[in-house]
Amino acid sequence: MYKTIILAYDGSEAGQQALLDSKELAQWSHASVWLVAVMPSPVNLAGYDGSIYIPEIAERDKQRFQAILDDGLKRMTESGYQAQGELLRGESVHEISEFARKIKANLIVVGHQHLDSWAARWWRGSTSAALIEHAPCSVLCVITN
Repeated sequence: MYKTIILAYDGSEAGQQALLDSKELAQWSHASVWLVAVMPSPVNLAGYDGSIYIPEIAERDKQRFQAILDDGLKRMTESGYQAQGELLRGESVHEISEFARKIKANLIVVGHQHLDSWAARWWRGSTSAALIEHAPCSVLCVITN
């Protein structure tokens, strides 16, 4: 039985569908739910790729990811479900997996959109597939087309 569920929420259509599914799972199993949004780490000043860290851009990104997380929490509350939220920073698969270990999660729910183009699949990679390999618990991939 699932007692602690993490929803990796990014505000996308697939993420919103995963949000709906995680609410049903939480209700069924009486689990606590954590919504997590993961923002990339800022690049260091004069990084190896020539990029420059600009604090204003980093703060704007943090506000954007916090807004995504707040939107998910609001949707849960409006539906009558309680959830806790956490904004993580770093590489998404690593951060979600580590957070799952930290709170001893039983299930991670993540949205997954099938990409039509092989080039898009190759270039973007798959967070959901990588989570299956690295997560310390079960992973539920909610598929959207």
